[in-house]
Amino acid sequence: MTLRWEAFLEEVRERGEYDSLHEAERAARVVLALLGAHLVGDVRAELAARLPETMSLILLNPLQAAAPLNAERFVRATAAWIEGATDATALWDVGAVLSTVADAAGDDLMDQVLLQLPPGYDLLFGRPTAGTRP
Repeated sequence: MTLRWEAFLEEVRERGEYDSLHEAERAARVVLALLGAHLVGDVRAELAARLPETMSLILLNPLQAAAPLNAERFVRATAAWIEGATDATALWDVGAVLSTVADAAGDDLMDQVLLQLPPGYDLLFGRPTAGTRP
């Protein structure tokens, strides 16, 4: 089931403790644009199908990444794209957005998503796998 735009943003707003939906949307757009560059094929298409239309289009038309970013560099890249962000605030933004995405995706699809990403992303999605330290 696809989340509605407002419900998705409201969930990101609550998780990120943002003052406005505008702040939640800004974080969601940047994080999904970066994430889309790391996913390919049916996994990216299926994940996009579970997101609101505007967010799915961002995921399907990502920012270009020269190489897959590890989790730490993904957070730094997010900070670089959000005006006034630091690595600490970007980590917060990434967690708010990706945990909402993980809930929309469900466990089976998240397993497939995480297989396409470098180690460490499970923590960014709020879904640590067995044997991963916080």
